[in-house]
Amino acid sequence: MNFDRSSELYREALDLMPGGVNSPVRAMGSIGRAPIFVASGEGCRVTDVDGNEYIDWICSWGPLILGHADPGVAAAIAAAAARGTSFGTATEGEVELAGEIGDRFPSVEMVRMVNSGTEATMSALRLARAATGRERVVKFAGAYHGHVDGLLAEAGSGLATQGIPASPGVPRAHAEATAVVPWNDFVAVEQAVDAYEPAAIVCEPIAANMGVVPPRDGFLEHLRSLADSCGALLVCDEVITGFRVARGGAQELFGVRADLTVMGKVVGGGLPAAAYGGRRELLERVAPAGDVYQAGTLSGNPLAVAAGLATLRRLDAAAYARIGAATERLAAGLAAAAADAGAGSRVSVASAPGLVTPFFAARPPRDFAAARGCDLDSFGRFCREMLERGVMPPPSQFEAWFVSLAHDDESIDRTCEAAAESFRAALR
Repeated sequence: MNFDRSSELYREALDLMPGGVNSPVRAMGSIGRAPIFVASGEGCRVTDVDGNEYIDWICSWGPLILGHADPGVAAAIAAAAARGTSFGTATEGEVELAGEIGDRFPSVEMVRMVNSGTEATMSALRLARAATGRERVVKFAGAYHGHVDGLLAEAGSGLATQGIPASPGVPRAHAEATAVVPWNDFVAVEQAVDAYEPAAIVCEPIAANMGVVPPRDGFLEHLRSLADSCGALLVCDEVITGFRVARGGAQELFGVRADLTVMGKVVGGGLPAAAYGGRRELLERVAPAGDVYQAGTLSGNPLAVAAGLATLRRLDAAAYARIGAATERLAAGLAAAAADAGAGSRVSVASAPGLVTPFFAARPPRDFAAARGCDLDSFGRFCREMLERGVMPPPSQFEAWFVSLAHDDESIDRTCEAAAESFRAALR
């Protein structure tokens, strides 16, 4: 493949943007190569500035559940733009989108639109602290909830540990208000709740920022019970899982209700949008109804609302059945490809509806420590080989592959053929 224009753009970008990108994983440094600059997308494929075409499993990191440049979404955005791109006032579309969200999530009686998952998480935790009169938060190692200061915390040794700053610029006091525990560890979260009396337990109900790591049987129910017993709020970060793994997100899939739910990605249909919502008595604390302040000039932007509505209205029972079947086909195909390449003992595959991760480990991880034990060098080689064969996987072992309605049997089978060749090349 030719990457002349991408290389030229990267050299220019390095002078203009930190690392040449506007979000770290785009740099592709973790797989040992320079970024690819995408020019266009259609369906399940993207084309880069050098004319190379790829089957895309990034899908903008999750929002594009209908695929690239979906005609219905594009038409909705164009119609909204023709009426005006932003008003700074209330609009009818905001009310319609709030209704669509509440119809899908029984735990969400009221909702507030914002512009990013980070903003939604920050706002939900502020509300949780106000509602409980407490400050500390329990989160899970390897979970990413946006670049909120208090959640950019790393764990030390032990089962339940006080957070330390994971990035320069994060005040130690903010990180210390966060207890970090291993995902899927029943004892650790019990210890944290007993020791810290938190305002909230915040989780991805299906961990997807350490690769796809589903909860152990009964773990979400355990979190719900612990939150109830200690007076904390259960905050489910469904930025990735919301409207993807099921109509009502992971809460529907596992039968657990959160006190507050954080949403993003699919809810904006590919445009910048997110939301947080929950029980009425909690959301009525938010200004102007209540005393917890949060505002945003572009919150509920009419273009993003139009894209979100056009997307959600396409996601019916038949759509989720198709996504589930495509996910199973991809996961089984990747596992078979690894076995065919003689890598069955070195590669495992984890999945949830709409999400897949091939791990370079003998068995799928149960927590972040196990995920970090994967063979990252081989994963990097695998990704580079896949790109050479016209398939674009997420360039990180700790990210999910995103399945869309645009991924048909042919694209999945072609991906698995490329994977078998790439596993052989990466693990020889």
